[in-house]
Parts: sequence; structure tokens; C-alpha cells
Amino acid sequence: MGLFRDKGVVYKPAENVNLGPDSDESYLKANVKAPRMAGFLAKIFVWFLESRIFGALLLYILKKNNLIHKLVSNAVVEESPVFVPLHPFEELNEKEVKHINSDLSPSEQVQQAIGCLPLPSEKIVNGLKPSFCRWTIMDYSKAYTSGEITPYKVAQRLVAAIRESSSPPLDMAFFINYDAEDILRQAKESTLRYERGEPMSALDGVPIAIKDEIDCSPYPTTGGTKWLHKFRPCKGDACCIMRLRSCGAIIIGKTNMHELGAGTSGINPHYGATRNPYDPGRITGGSSGGSAAVVAAGLCPVALGVDGGGSVRMPAALCGVVGFKPTFGRVPHSG
Repeated sequence: MGLFRDKGVVYKPAENVNLGPDSDESYLKANVKAPRMAGFLAKIFVWFLESRIFGALLLYILKKNNLIHKLVSNAVVEESPVFVPLHPFEELNEKEVKHINSDLSPSEQVQQAIGCLPLPSEKIVNGLKPSFCRWTIMDYSKAYTSGEITPYKVAQRLVAAIRESSSPPLDMAFFINYDAEDILRQAKESTLRYERGEPMSALDGVPIAIKDEIDCSPYPTTGGTKWLHKFRPCKGDACCIMRLRSCGAIIIGKTNMHELGAGTSGINPHYGATRNPYDPGRITGGSSGGSAAVVAAGLCPVALGVDGGGSVRMPAALCGVVGFKPTFGRVPHSG
């Protein structure tokens, strides 16, 4: 298509763009031509698009009509790409904020973080304890330390709950992958540590689920697809997973997600639509829908997700739990 190459837009550096009231800058927008298409017509369209003869021409016409060539493909950007935030780091001494030394080990950081928590308060409504409540990390830690229950017993109940939620009539599609034997193995090791009086941290024995976008042995990292793990095999734990393991956390499996994180519904065509624990007929949001749902369902007190543009915060909001995206650079990206 070189003969028909459209001239692209030239994007000037931001500091050279006049955004004041006397600006003569014009705003370019595309009059998107995207009529609704479904059923047999959509199948015919896909056939044409994938054909070697017509596909390239049809794709070129679609992009040209929607100004993709002009605004994106052939655009000229007169400044270098930015891969990290440009905002300078400022060491602010905030009042009533406890600063934790980053040089400490993960388990030592957990211990210091506990000191930031408010004093526990018993949940009582109208003089009665609720029949259902979500146990926190500290609830697990205190129950294990007191001998009220062991990580192994919790793991047995957890595995049963995962199996029940994954089977008819529930079919909640919380997990893409989990290994009952691996969960119980981790729980046995944690139980022995508590019996010796040597828990690794307050996270020891606490079940934590992982979004299937983060490398975590012994599971493949599918990204919600059927092919990604074949081209990018998981070679070990991501840095954040290694830190959780060093604190004794029990990794309970890989949670469902919107395919490749490219959507906000949480509906996955390969592993099922993750159902909202509050109403199985509704979505969880995405793309970290499985992680939000397992916490909302009470299967674990915390789960990891990945958030580029709301993929943790949106499903958390729809599932009635807290979603937190750390400041850029706080969590290593490896894995």
C-alpha cells in the first residue's frame, strides 16, 4: 500500500503546544465508521478479513476510513517515547505516616506493617454477630497462633470450597488453574512451622490467590488465553510471588481474567465468565475479575491482580471489596 500512503499527523512536543485561550491548535477526531455486525454477516466479514486475497485490502480501507493511518500508523511524534513517569520523586515526611525501611526482608516489613493497623473491633450488629464475615489476614494469624485451627484444616476446607464453586450448579469460574495437592503441601509445611512456634510472618498459612497474568510455579501463565503459555512458558515465580512465599503465604492458584486483560467485563471465552458472588447472574468486571471475586466470596482474604487502567479497581468496586494499585515502581515488574 506504499503508493497510497496517507500523510500522517505531526505531533509536536507537549511543551511546544499552546493550550491557552488564544490557541489556534485544532482538535482532530475521527468520524468512526463501525456499524453493528452480528451473526451470519459477521462470519462473512471475518472470512473476507482473514482471506489472503481480500484481507489486506479490506483492512487498509477500514483503517483509512477511520483515520487510523493518519492519526496513528503514519503519524510523526517529534519527541522520544516515555516509558516511566517523569514526575520527580520527593521524600515527604508525612505526619502520622509510618515509614517502613525498604532494606528489611519481606517478613520484617510485614511485621512493621502490622503496627500500622488499627486495633481490632468485634463485628456486632444489633447485639448479634453476623452469620457470615470475611476473615482478615490477622484473623488467620491469630487463629493459627492460638491453635484454634491449623493451616492444613483451613486448606482442606478451602479446596472443598473451590471444587464446589467450580462445579454445577454454581460454575463461578473463579480459577483458571489450581492444584489441590500443592495447596495441601504448602499448608502442611505451614502447620509444622506453627507447631514448632516458628511462623515466618503474620502471612504464614494465609491463602492468597494470584491473577493468571503473574508468573507463579507450578502453574502456566495463560493470561486468560489458550496459547500464551506455549510461547512464553513460566520459568519460575515473579518477584512478588517469591516475597509472599518467603513470608509463608499459601498460593492457592491462578484466578480467571479477561483475555489478555483487554476488557473490563471479566467474561472469558475460554475459561468461562467469572460470576459475581453477590449475584451469579452479574459480571465481576475486569480484567482482574477472578481475584476480586474470590475475595468477595470469602475464599481468601487477599488476592493479587494487575492494574494498568483500572483492572484491579473496577472489579473490586463491582464485587464490593477494596482494590489497591500501588504507586509506580513500588512493586517490581519481573515475572
